[in-house]
Amino acid sequence: MLNYRNINEFAINPEELISSLRQQPILIVIRPTDFQAADRQIARLHAAGFRHIEIAWTPNQIWENWAYHWQEKFPSLYFGAASITCLQGLEAAHRVGFHYSVSPILNETLLSRSRQLNMLLIPGVFSPTEVHKSIQLGCKMIKLFPAQFLGPYYWRQLSAPLGPLPFCLASGGIQIRDVPLWLSAGVNAIALGQQSLDSYMPEMFAVNGDCTNMANIR
Repeated sequence: MLNYRNINEFAINPEELISSLRQQPILIVIRPTDFQAADRQIARLHAAGFRHIEIAWTPNQIWENWAYHWQEKFPSLYFGAASITCLQGLEAAHRVGFHYSVSPILNETLLSRSRQLNMLLIPGVFSPTEVHKSIQLGCKMIKLFPAQFLGPYYWRQLSAPLGPLPFCLASGGIQIRDVPLWLSAGVNAIALGQQSLDSYMPEMFAVNGDCTNMANIR
């Protein structure tokens, strides 16, 4: 087991992450299976100017070792844990000091535990009922998932019946070319999969590649 640093130094409140995402409304999701390959990907994303990266959680000690390494190596990045659906994953993200966790589901037990840990959890929602429930539970940020099946104009339509909506991170099947459309349609930020980046802009992953325009898209 690694000797992790004090996790309190990584604690983040929703307003801080929202402010950063308003400046750069792009979040990259990586599902690492090979350490060296993932390490190179993160290094290139960092060099290209991206700030927000999610590392998909897997239930093993190796994930914690890798996550802690990247947190140490790239302290200026906002790292979060993706695919959190159980307390085990939430606790692991907390142990390595990740800034936040993201879940594809709305689960009151996970939200309660995240607040005990002083760790931001962004729950996943799909239906108006789940959005309303997230508001009742005090969530200032939510993940709209899977966004592709709902379309870019879905979120804005909820504001009339539900009132003020939380900060919306749209995730699931969105392509890079569609990012401006989704942002102009009303969502606040977009989560993109690593494969989407690899297939659409392979040149950005050259050793000295630059993706400043994409990283700073608004």
